[in-house]
Amino acid sequence: MADFRHRAMRHHAEGIFMCEKLFGATIQNSDDRVVPVRFIGERHVLEDLGRIPSVQDWLSNLEPEAWMSRVGVKPEAMLQESS
Repeated sequence: MADFRHRAMRHHAEGIFMCEKLFGATIQNSDDRVVPVRFIGERHVLEDLGRIPSVQDWLSNLEPEAWMSRVGVKPEAMLQESS
C-alpha cells in the first residue's frame, strides 16, 4: 500500500525496532562502512514524517468501523451450523 496505511504499519518507533530484528543491528554499506540499522530507520522516518511517532500516535487517530468491534463466530458454533 503506497499510502499512509504503509506508514501507519511501519513508520514509528516499533517499526524501527522491527527493522533491527529483521536486518540486524548493523549493515555494511557499499563503502565498507558499518552503519547502525536503527540510524537508517530513524533517518527514513524523520525524512518522511518530520518526527518519530509511536504506535499509539497512529492508532489514536484511526476512525473506527463497525467491523472492528463485531463479535466473531466461535469455532464450536461453526461446527454446529454445518451439522
